[in-house]
Parts: sequence; structure tokens; C-alpha cells
Amino acid sequence: AAVAFLTATILLLFSTTAFTQHHFNPNTLAITHTMALGWGTMIILGASHQLVPVLIEARLYSEKLAYLSFVLTGIGIPLLVYSFFTFRFDVIAHSGTILINAGIIIYLINLALSILKSKNENVHAIFVFTAAAWLLVTTLIGLLLICNFTKSILPEASLHYLSLHAHLGIVGWFLLTVMGVASRLIPMFLISKYDNPKLLWLIYYLVNMALILFAVVFFTNPNEGLYLVPVATIFIAIILFIIFCSRAYKVRIRRHVDEQMKISMLSIIMMILPVIILVLLIVLLMISYANTKLVLAYGFSVFFGWLTTIILGMTFKTLPFIVWNKRYHDKAVSGVTPNPKDLFSAAIFKGMGVCYLSGFVFFAAGILLENIFILKTATVFLLLTAILYNWNIVKMLFYKPVIK
Repeated sequence: AAVAFLTATILLLFSTTAFTQHHFNPNTLAITHTMALGWGTMIILGASHQLVPVLIEARLYSEKLAYLSFVLTGIGIPLLVYSFFTFRFDVIAHSGTILINAGIIIYLINLALSILKSKNENVHAIFVFTAAAWLLVTTLIGLLLICNFTKSILPEASLHYLSLHAHLGIVGWFLLTVMGVASRLIPMFLISKYDNPKLLWLIYYLVNMALILFAVVFFTNPNEGLYLVPVATIFIAIILFIIFCSRAYKVRIRRHVDEQMKISMLSIIMMILPVIILVLLIVLLMISYANTKLVLAYGFSVFFGWLTTIILGMTFKTLPFIVWNKRYHDKAVSGVTPNPKDLFSAAIFKGMGVCYLSGFVFFAAGILLENIFILKTATVFLLLTAILYNWNIVKMLFYKPVIK
């Protein structure tokens, strides 16, 4: 995922002009799928193999299936991104998409069997499992769209189904996963005893109801105004989720909030931004005015916005503990071990945060103003963000333990 993030920012640097054009172009599609699959999806798949056992209080069903899922998706994603970048939908594109779907199916099976083995099924695990199911629906639609480029197997051109494909992934996969995992991790890292399963179940049903309503409107009624119904439902779910997180924050035992949690909490607020842009897009479509700049800003606010923000924050709350547990778990009783937060550089993390916020704000402004200079400047900040992120990841993964 870290390598994919770096790759996406490099592609962004050399494809800046693509963000002043129509959103359906090779460079934009390649960058979007690098972010959605390589960055967001891969890091969620990796993290969930660690977090789901914690949520269900049971072991993962199979580590071999987890590795197989990684290998299949790890090969399939670069093949698909290459196909988008060259805009060739031949055997390479088909192979990449099939490998991705195979990896997701194996991940879903592993997840289902892990939950079935556990006697402690909870709302957080159901969030993650349902999100994985929506991911599979999204990638299967993606496979159909790739095939549809060369063979007319669908009633309409692939571009027609792009909004369906995108929103099932954004809402069904990313939003449900973030809500399910963050509603567990945020109270845990804040050392907050706040818990409200009833509220989380309400959020769960609202999000899934919105997805179903969106699909119904898409297939049965071309009236753009009806899309405001599922969007309003999502907005209510997000507001309720923000209320959940704010309550957990208010009753926290740990009064000091570190930089990682500040960025993670910021990402919760940033969930609102794509919804606002989406409402504007729908209103403009209702008056028959398609705005490409807003479409680009919408996608950017999702993948480089709230999704990237929560990954940047939560990576350095979870990965240090994972690495520490692997390196020091057996040595903790025999000597003095470092604190998990000592495994990465706080200074590099702060620099990454400053570069990220600068890059995000400037790039969003550059899209709306269609200004190449601002976009280029912003891309440099985003590239620096990815470099600093990878630097800290490498420091952790190759940290050499020194027991005193």
C-alpha cells in the first residue's frame, strides 16, 4: 500500500494536466485505481487480517489464505493500473481484474470462516464483513466493465456504469470499513469507555439502505433528483458517526491526544466534504449542467482526502504495535524494550502531516481554478507526503531491536 501511494503521487506529478480535462481519461483512471485498490484496499486488507481477530476475539481462520489473497491482488492491481495507463483492455487488463476478484473472494471466504468460528460476533465485525461483500460486488462489476470495452456484453457503454461502480466501492467498501474499524479503534486509542452498539447498528442499516436505494434509482429511474434521497441517508449516517466519535472523545480517559489521533479525528470531519460536493453535482445535473471540475474534486476529496487522512493517522497507531509484538513479545519479560512509538520518527510524521495538508488544500484549489502551477506545487507536497510516509514505514519494518 505504501508503494502504491508513492506510485500514485509520482503518476500525479507527471499527469497534472489530466486534472484539467474530463475525468474519464487514461491518466486519471490509472491514478484513481492506484489509490482505490493499491493504496486504500491493500492497506485495509492487510489491517483487517490483524484487526478482525481482535474484533471477534478469535484467531484468523487461515494465514495461508491471507497470503494467497495478498499475492493475487498484489499481482492483479499493477496489471490493471498498467492497462488503464496505456488504455489497452486486452489480456493484461482481463488477467489483472480476474486476479483481483480471485483475491477478494479468498479474502471474503477467510473472513466469513473466521467469524463463523468465533462465538463473539459484534457490530464491528459485521461492518467489515458487509464491506468486503460490497467490495466483491464492486470488483465483479469492474470485471464486466473491462470486458465491455472490447465486447458489448452490457446494454450501455462502460462509462454509463461508472458512477454505480464507483459509489458501491466508495460507500459500500471504504465508508463501511472505516466506520466499522474506526468505531472500535478511536475509543480504544483514546482510552474511552464510550460504546453505543444501537447507534452503530443504526448507522450500519442507513449506509446499506442508501446503497440499495442508489442502485434502485440507477437502474429504474434516470431522474437525477432522486439521487438526493440516498445521499441524504448517507449524510445522516455520517453525522451520527461523527456524534459517536465526538462522544468517545469527550469521555476519554487519556486527556493528551497525540498527532496520529488528531489526524485520524480530522478524517472523520472530512467525510462531510465529498457529500457536499456530491450534492452540488446532483443539483447541477438536475439543471443539465455537468461540471467536470466538481467530479474531479469529488474523487480527489475521497481518495486523497478523508480516506488518505485516516490511513496516515491510523498506520502509526497500529503498525508500531504489530511490529513491536513480532520483535519484542518474547523478549519483554527478559529485558527493557522500546516503546512502540519509538519505532518511527515523530519528526518525520509531523513533516508528513504538514506536507499532506498543504498538498490536499492546494490540489483541490488547483482543480477548481484549473491552474497548472497550483496543481504542480500541490503535487510536490503530496509526493513529499508519500516519501515521508514510506520512510517511516521502512524505519518500522526494518527496525533492529536493541535489548538493554
